[in-house]
Amino acid sequence: MKKVVIAGSAKLQQEIQNWRELFKNKDYEVLDYPKKIDETEFMELYPNVHKEFFENITKTDMLFIMNEDKNGKSGYIGAESFAELTFGLAQKLVYNKNIELVVLKMPSKDVQCYEEIDLWLKLGWISLYEK
Repeated sequence: MKKVVIAGSAKLQQEIQNWRELFKNKDYEVLDYPKKIDETEFMELYPNVHKEFFENITKTDMLFIMNEDKNGKSGYIGAESFAELTFGLAQKLVYNKNIELVVLKMPSKDVQCYEEIDLWLKLGWISLYEK
């Protein structure tokens, strides 16, 4: 069974649940996904959740960037999701990890990391999700 880690905004819990179900139905084991942390426990829980997320990227077959539309931007990718994608790419390039890096859709040009995503697609380092 292939493994997948879903990255994206933890504020999009309904979309996360939809993607989790989709991957489970395609016989993927979902190793990790963005979890909403209550504000009262954030500083206590976040460091371990963050560390485990990166550890799971090292164990997965696919890192899926769930860049749904957010904040009025099509294909929104926040700083944390971009860092996770970069970490996955470093695993692939430096350590020859056989990891598939998939972005849901091309971000709009007003997304901060648009140029890097465009370049990495052209280089074949990442791919867009095929429905």
